[in-house]
Amino acid sequence: RQTTEQKIASWLKKVFGDQPIPQYEVNPRTTEILCYLAECNQARDRDVSLVIEDLKQKAAEYESQGVYLQDLLMESISLSFTTLSSMGSNYLKALVDSAVVLETKDTSLASFIPAVNDLTSDLLQTESKNEEMETELTHLRKKLTATLVLEKRLQEDLRKTEQHLSVERTKAHSHMRNMEFLKAKSEDFRCRIKVAEEQLSARGMDASLSHQAIVALSEKLSELKKQTVPVKKKLESYLDLMPVIVMTLKWLVPRSDNLN
Repeated sequence: RQTTEQKIASWLKKVFGDQPIPQYEVNPRTTEILCYLAECNQARDRDVSLVIEDLKQKAAEYESQGVYLQDLLMESISLSFTTLSSMGSNYLKALVDSAVVLETKDTSLASFIPAVNDLTSDLLQTESKNEEMETELTHLRKKLTATLVLEKRLQEDLRKTEQHLSVERTKAHSHMRNMEFLKAKSEDFRCRIKVAEEQLSARGMDASLSHQAIVALSEKLSELKKQTVPVKKKLESYLDLMPVIVMTLKWLVPRSDNLN
């Protein structure tokens, strides 16, 4: 039993004959495709052989029928194909061609009518199928148009998104560079402050005047300010009472004098 590779090699040799077989990459995919093509080709060859045999058989039948009709014409009315007029020969040839096309067993009217009816039915079915295919094709064209429009829109959205990402990426890189620059500057200032403090400390500067001490004092001052806020509010409430106290005293002094 032949393997798949042997079947493919035999089929390719049969197809190309004496010509060299083109080189191709041997892999499971190409082997599967070539095996499928070989099977289809062999099936088609078998179908063609059957059709040829059928046509040969029909040709023999038609030839036998023609001989029979010629003999019948000669016996009945002494008329042969050679004695027919040009018009009669044309009619007879058209009749024979019609019988061949319609694949009838003879040229009788009883054979022609069913064959014509079958042909008409096939024609109507073919026209109906063509209309269905045309409708389906129109539907597919609309779908294809919508798909192309959607694809174009998606491509445009993708292009805009890529542009936006490019801009944002540029901004991010710029921010990153700025952050790195500021970080470097901050580190530089910190080092400078430290060096300056060390120099000032070496010259006898009070430690309370250092940068860290000033920052600590600033934070402490901010905390004290926060703590004085409720005291200020309470004091303001007492200050609001001062006019009332003054008026009360003014009212009480005369009363006290009268009592005295």
